[in-house]
Amino acid sequence: MTTLEWIGSIALMLGTFAFMEGVAWFTHKYIMHGLLWTWHKDHHQRTKGFLEWNDLFAVCFSSVAIVLCVLGLPEMTWEFWMGAGVTLYGIAYFFAHDVLVHQRLKILRKPKSRYLRAIKRAHYVHHSKVEKDGAESFGFLFVKKKYWPES
Repeated sequence: MTTLEWIGSIALMLGTFAFMEGVAWFTHKYIMHGLLWTWHKDHHQRTKGFLEWNDLFAVCFSSVAIVLCVLGLPEMTWEFWMGAGVTLYGIAYFFAHDVLVHQRLKILRKPKSRYLRAIKRAHYVHHSKVEKDGAESFGFLFVKKKYWPES
């Protein structure tokens, strides 16, 4: 690959990463809190197990990433780079959602970063509703200003 092709590929990957926040918002608002609430509702309730029905969404998203990456190999075509962007978003989402907010791994309990505290606050507001309707803050990595702490 030429330098220009590398730059274009990295830009496509990062653009896909950013686009995935919109996909996550749409899916969360209209699919998880809509058609597939039966998969998502246990995420809004206290559960005793490590896994939830809601985790099936991660399987769906990662399947898309895997298919894209495989389609783009071995030449590393645009499908590969889009799959890499979806994968990067999934990794960021896992750390922000499952590690930071829900503490599936007991680290980052009290982050000092205002951004990480804003993610936690927005998601806690989202979880203040245990029913399908009435929730807010459906995105995840791009946090509205109203959730940011003062300092």
